[in-house]
Amino acid sequence: MRRPPRRSAVLLLGALLAALPAATSFADGEGPVHHGGPSRQQGVVTSADAAVPFAWVTLYQAGDRRGGEARPLGRARADGEGRFTVEYERPKAPGTVLYLIADAGRQDGGKQGGGKEARGHGPVRLAAVLLPEAQPTPVTVNERTTVAAAYAMARFTHGPHIAGGHPGLQNAAGTSHNLADVKTGKVSAVLDAPPNGAETSTLRAFNSLANILAGCVAGETCEELFQLATPAGGDAPRDTFQAAVDIAHAPGRNATALYGLSELAGSSYEPHLTSPPDAWTLALRYVGNGHELDGPGNVAFDADGNAWIINNYHYNRDPLITVCGGEQLTKLTPTGGDAPGAPFRGGGLYGAGYGVTLDPKGHVWVGNFGFQGRGCTYDQDFLSRSVSQFREDGTALSPTVGWRQGDISRPMGTVSDRKGNIWVANCGNNTVTRIPDGRPKRARNITPPEGTLVKPFSIAIDTRGRAWVSSNRTDSVLMLSPDGQPRRSVSGGGISAPMGLASDSLGNVWVANSALADPPCSGTPSPLPPTDGVDPVEGAADASVTLIRPDGSTSRPFEDGGLFLPWGIAVDGNDTVWVANFGGQRVAQLCGARPEGCPPGLRTGQPISPADTGYTSDGLSRNTGLQIDPSGNVWVVNNWETVPLQTNPGGHEVVVFVGIAEPVRTPLIGTPRSVS
Repeated sequence: MRRPPRRSAVLLLGALLAALPAATSFADGEGPVHHGGPSRQQGVVTSADAAVPFAWVTLYQAGDRRGGEARPLGRARADGEGRFTVEYERPKAPGTVLYLIADAGRQDGGKQGGGKEARGHGPVRLAAVLLPEAQPTPVTVNERTTVAAAYAMARFTHGPHIAGGHPGLQNAAGTSHNLADVKTGKVSAVLDAPPNGAETSTLRAFNSLANILAGCVAGETCEELFQLATPAGGDAPRDTFQAAVDIAHAPGRNATALYGLSELAGSSYEPHLTSPPDAWTLALRYVGNGHELDGPGNVAFDADGNAWIINNYHYNRDPLITVCGGEQLTKLTPTGGDAPGAPFRGGGLYGAGYGVTLDPKGHVWVGNFGFQGRGCTYDQDFLSRSVSQFREDGTALSPTVGWRQGDISRPMGTVSDRKGNIWVANCGNNTVTRIPDGRPKRARNITPPEGTLVKPFSIAIDTRGRAWVSSNRTDSVLMLSPDGQPRRSVSGGGISAPMGLASDSLGNVWVANSALADPPCSGTPSPLPPTDGVDPVEGAADASVTLIRPDGSTSRPFEDGGLFLPWGIAVDGNDTVWVANFGGQRVAQLCGARPEGCPPGLRTGQPISPADTGYTSDGLSRNTGLQIDPSGNVWVVNNWETVPLQTNPGGHEVVVFVGIAEPVRTPLIGTPRSVS
């Protein structure tokens, strides 16, 4: 049977709802309400180019703890053109997140109390997160704003309720505005322009997701959508907003079938995908001021969720021009812009590699590896023997030549433990430097037994305060006691040319086995990337991840989930494991040591991301560092271009997978902790 045109279907829905009594706006709910004065939120509910008439629109104040209830501040019914005005008392509390829920299918007259979800709401539920404005301006609520809210707020949403603590919730609200412009209902300026826009497929995936929802709003595909979006072992969603949240939580589930729905729904939102994705992820690229990222090596987050990013090279967009070592420390806000005063310089910063950390005081520490492009004539040997220290405001605390005590040499992994001791992996002399309490004058060099530590790369601190160091050329990981005494060397379990390490909340350490990467700890400053043994589709033959238990025993190697050339590795608030790859343009996610934090039926080490491909993105290039922020976004650095020229091989972006992980409390010092 031929389907009615979309606009006719929406108008038919409006005619049925017109008979319902209008609701009055209100401000009630459980607990005290702090009033900031009477306000009016105006807007319009639309689906593609058509109004959604007579929808019930509720304005909510997001809850202040995860799993909590949002507070309804006011409610009104839209008119026949989809326009509404909600009157409410504006909360005084700073950082309050407000959002709108538009129900176009309620059958209860809008009656709702006690903060509970109304019964009998229909399948059409749209959402929009409001801007943090002193005076509210008119907004549009449509499928694009719904997808933006669902993905950015994926880890803070249940039913119509969005709730979470600071700063994760507030930062997630900001990220939603990098996807959709709530004033117009169009794609945001961030998503619509380079380095996003036509340069990656994210814009097209975003519009295709909006088209999927539009098919249900038109009354055509709700049953199919809710079936495909149903979580493994969970309940089917009852409305379009929850369906979008469920897709964000499991982007690889039924990906091809969902693409079919987007094609069936038509092309209300353009441009859209023309072939199925491996997963429905949304990955944004950030570049700060556009001329500061060159070879970003790793990222660390402060307590407010700002991203501190180190650079291998001095910025130049031309790969044919020789660049020397990076002398800039980037600090991006949670939404990708430069923090005040950033980027920062000084303190001996030069050619940072993989090492960046925050200590309990909020100070930032950077390992100066001395990277520089082929042809740079600076004295690399001198410039690669220090760490730099900065205050939260970017002021350098280290001298102009950096902190050089403790026989530092080509530092890579640089981490703080919870007591403020700084640990440095010296790739250049096969040692570790420990800086007690962050006081460089007390730094001492730790030399393990000969042959047990060769080209150390990364360090992870476990629940007991022990430091684990990857030894790239001995296919092993060395464990040091909290005071720096070498205790044991762990091999086996598939450990092969290990790079990144990450600890989990149970005391385990996870190893990213590149199988063939060889850090440039001496000689050529910027070696060619490994190619022998790398299949262009399958990746390195023995690429894997290994679990080292607290007693030093190892798991078998885990090889699925899209592992290609594993490099950076991180653990999220559910103890699931995330891996960046130096090739293959993909990120892998594995079930961690707590299977209850994984989709039902999965065991430790099994892939959560698509087993063959991982989560791919054409916004990625060659990736090293990977970390998780307090909103559940996964940040991955584009360290090198896919085809690097050795004069200037550096990549120029950080890529952020929106709302895909369980949030982590920051700064990450020691083992990860979930966000409340």
